[in-house]
Amino acid sequence: MTRRASGILLHPTSLPGPFGIGDLGPESRGFLQWLNSAGQTVWQMLPLVPPGAGNSPYDGASAFAGNPLLISPSDLVEVGLLMDSDLDDAPDFELRTIHFQQVATWKSDLLRNAWHRCASSTANQQREQFESWARAPGQGPWLEDWALFISLKQHFQEKPWMDWPSDLRTRDTDALTAAARELREEIDYHKFIQYLFASQWSRLRETATQNNIRLLGDMPFYVALDSADVWAHRELFKVDVDGQPLAVAGVPPDYFSPTGQRWGNPVFRWEQHAADGYLWWTQRVGFSLTQYDMVRIDHFRAFASYWEIDAQEPTAIHGEWVSGPGNGLFERLREVLGELPLVAEDLGHITSDVRDLKQQLGLPGMKVLQFGFDSEDSEHLPHNYSRDTVAYTGTHDNDTAVGWLADIEADKHDSVLDYVGGRGTETHWDLMRCILTSVADMAIFPIQDVLGLGSPDRMNTPGSSEGNWAWRLEEGSLDSRIADRLQRVTALTGRLGDRHPRSLP
Repeated sequence: MTRRASGILLHPTSLPGPFGIGDLGPESRGFLQWLNSAGQTVWQMLPLVPPGAGNSPYDGASAFAGNPLLISPSDLVEVGLLMDSDLDDAPDFELRTIHFQQVATWKSDLLRNAWHRCASSTANQQREQFESWARAPGQGPWLEDWALFISLKQHFQEKPWMDWPSDLRTRDTDALTAAARELREEIDYHKFIQYLFASQWSRLRETATQNNIRLLGDMPFYVALDSADVWAHRELFKVDVDGQPLAVAGVPPDYFSPTGQRWGNPVFRWEQHAADGYLWWTQRVGFSLTQYDMVRIDHFRAFASYWEIDAQEPTAIHGEWVSGPGNGLFERLREVLGELPLVAEDLGHITSDVRDLKQQLGLPGMKVLQFGFDSEDSEHLPHNYSRDTVAYTGTHDNDTAVGWLADIEADKHDSVLDYVGGRGTETHWDLMRCILTSVADMAIFPIQDVLGLGSPDRMNTPGSSEGNWAWRLEEGSLDSRIADRLQRVTALTGRLGDRHPRSLP
């Protein structure tokens, strides 16, 4: 049975704390408790994978591995893998901005210390638990490939796998066996890192259940070229024998970009996926559904059709629309995994084939209130919503509500105020109330909108390569006053429900 719900969009890296970046430790558990006190039942976050170029979680080096920077030093002390003294030399990190390289350098030393402490004793309980976890069937499809991949990347001074020696680039069996033997300790270390991530994530999920919070994850459609997935499964991607892409993903020219967007991710060889029963996709989606209660599928439209660009083309102008796997993939996913608690990111250039697929699958789609004032009687205006909708004031790619309103032209500004009501003094609350009162089954707010923050606090600016993904919450900004106010309006709009943690959108 569908229940009305609401929640907050906040990536864990944006949480406050003393170690330069938000993590899966005490601050995350405290945030879950705050969500409960605020009457919220959903925590949406961005992909948790090791980030790629520009620290983007949407261009990760693995579709399965967890980001080591999210591992909590405090929790490692609690389980005896670190000592309090190990944290004494923490740099004087900036509190409101993440400096990723500084954090990575410091945390790498900590994680090495934790590994040495674990590896030094064969009777260590943590070591026994790690070895048991690493042998579990759920890790089989990806863990060995990831650990070998990242060990080789470090061995070759972070060069992309396409620039490795030919025998390793093409995964010659003898070469892989020799590399695994030579790098065994490093491979075990990287497996251990993933064990730590999985252990802390499991604790966070338990806390979420205790607080009646569902976790809404995010799955990018494509993977990075320089990833363990493409290296280990070249046959599933349009790359040549040396790993160079033959065709890449993007979107066509439009009003906002006369040359379109050339993302550079390799596109899939769908005939190969179909031939093996979509094994990689069933493993990927199945793995995500062990992590989250629900998963948002980014760039959902590509399952219907996607923009494919010859890799030699410098822009997206001369691409073409190619049919995606359609319902065939989802039939296989349901056959293997059962019901699919997915949310379709159906924003952007949406055509009838995408709408038909989403309707056929019965998946909820997304609406963004900021987009509602771009055209007359837009589908993003709440009076046009349907129940099978996850409604947002904005996403991680939007400006904050306050920043957006301050930047739009005067006539649109007046239309916003006329539509949402209020006096224009707390328009972020007016916008939030507007989607809370809509028929949409789920309403989601970026935490910046709950706090009424401006443009300097946005998470990402598409098309910009600087300053993204690094924003952090101010310590103490989520107080009981804001929680009480959010809880009241959530209750008034019928979104408290019974707080059941496993109900679906």
